[in-house]
Formats: sequence, C-alpha cells, structure tokens
Amino acid sequence: MSHVLTSPPYSLKAANFEPAYLALHRGGELKRRALAALAGLADCRVCPRDCGVDRLADKTAACKTGRYAQAASCFPHFGEEDCLRGWNGSGTIFFSMCNLRCVFCQNFDISQASRGQEVNAVELAALMLDLQESGCHNINFVTPEHVVPQVLEGLVVAVEAGLRLPLVYNTSAYDSMESLRWLDGVVDIYMPDFKFWDSALSLRYLKAKDYAEAARRAIKEMHRQVGPLKFDEKGLAKRGVLVRHLVMPGFLDETRRILRFLAEEVGPDTYVNVMAQYYPAGKVSKEKYPEINRPTTPPEYEAAVQMARDLGLRLDERRACGGWR
Repeated sequence: MSHVLTSPPYSLKAANFEPAYLALHRGGELKRRALAALAGLADCRVCPRDCGVDRLADKTAACKTGRYAQAASCFPHFGEEDCLRGWNGSGTIFFSMCNLRCVFCQNFDISQASRGQEVNAVELAALMLDLQESGCHNINFVTPEHVVPQVLEGLVVAVEAGLRLPLVYNTSAYDSMESLRWLDGVVDIYMPDFKFWDSALSLRYLKAKDYAEAARRAIKEMHRQVGPLKFDEKGLAKRGVLVRHLVMPGFLDETRRILRFLAEEVGPDTYVNVMAQYYPAGKVSKEKYPEINRPTTPPEYEAAVQMARDLGLRLDERRACGGWR
C-alpha cells in the first residue's frame, strides 16, 4: 500500500501541455546534447561511479553496459502510481544492469543477474513509439542512470518519428550532475528513490558509500528543473518530482532523516510515496543480512507515514489520481 495526496493543487490543462523535449528538439538542442553525451562515453562519468572506461569501444565496468543500453522489458505498466498508470498504463522500459548493487533488490534478476537485449537508437525509439501507439500515458525509463546518453540518442529518433508523450525518469537517485544537466529541459517527471541516509548503511546494503550524498544533490537538482508535481484535469501527472521511499525494517531513523531533508531542503510541496512493500529478496537471507530478513511491519509503516504528515509533506492515505473512476 502506498500513500499520496488526492486533490493536487498544481494542475495543467491537458490540451495545452507539451512535453519539455519538443522545444529543445525544434531548436536542435536535443540532438546536440545527445551527441555530446554520447561522446562522453569514451571516458564514462555518466553516474557517480566515475569509472572512466571507454564505453564507446564497448568496454564495461560497474554497470556492465557498453555502447548500447540493454532493455530487459517494455510494456504498459499498471502497477505504478495512479497518476502515472492512469487507465492505459505507464509505458515502462526497464533497463538491465543497475549502477547500484542493492542486496535486497526485488528486481534482482533484471538489475544484477542477467543481461537484457541490446538496443540501438532506432530500436529504442521503436519501443517508445510502440508504447505510445498502445495508448500509454507516458514513457517511463526504469533504472536509466547508466544509459542517459543512449536514452537521449534514442529520443532524438523517436521525436522525429512522432513521439509526443511525457517522459518519466524512474531512478535510484544515484545520478551524476553531468547526466542531470543533459536531462534539463528533457525530462518531464522525475521519480527518484531515496533509500538510505547513512553512508555506512549505504555501503553495506547498496554497495555505494556516497549514495546519500549523490541522492541529495540529484533530488535538489531535479526539483530545481521541474518543480513540484503537477497534474492535468484528469489527475495524470505531467511535470514535477515524485519521490519514493521504501520503508526498511528496523530503520525508521533513516526514514526520519530522509523525510526531514525533503521537507526542509527540497520543499514541503514535495510529493512522497511512502512504500510498505519491502520483503527479503536478492541476496538477503537468515545467513546474509539477517537484520533485514523480515518484512516491514504495519506499525513501522504507519510510523513512517505519520512522520511525513508531521513534516507537512504531500502525503495522504488516499490514492493519488483517481479522476477517471
């Protein structure tokens, strides 16, 4: 179960909405950025790992991804937040080989254990256009942190072929500032996770000691670019930031620090989806990481929700966007 505010105060007219990337495309800036971002793959700094390998030559490092992105799946997703899935689904493209190594990942088979199908720019554009043709309300890139140049390259092709849907950047928030600069004016909806605050916990569970520092920078930059979440008259999200936070068993202090940061340093108008669906997955077992080898309890989850309420964040017990019901 997740909680997000029902009656959104920020609204846009659907008839007047235009995805951000179209203006960049008309002026030639979208293509310029794609080319510049791709050139950067020769000394890769796409994410905070700063591996520096030549991915243009198909060399790989932390993300195990070379010149081309790997698409694990592509389909209309009806399990996302109501304001994204609407009545026709959110058009999700799941990329393989995440740049984090979360030991509890519930998509472990996609993010770490197996490679998806490599897709070039034309093939990636075709996936976007197929999702648009199927009636999806948006294009939802899932774990795209390590393939931002490839996404931009494919987007140029897709826009020239008629793509007109909002873009959702569905990320762990382990993003580099360089990548976010490429995405400024391209992404309509940022949907970052914020997993852990403490660096020692980030190292233990995510295998990235600098995760929280990178996430704080990234989320503040995302909010600067697109502001608070805005909806059309039917309740569909069109632009802004929606932060997800998965409540971890035994770590309510982490939740408190993350929510306080969002309220005080990003803004109390920030939408937060407090998520209760943690369960042991990935590498978690009674032998390995026994302290998180249990689900989050209802009292832990309700305590997290109350924290968000007390901080004034945009959070409620009702589902977010139900205007079509």
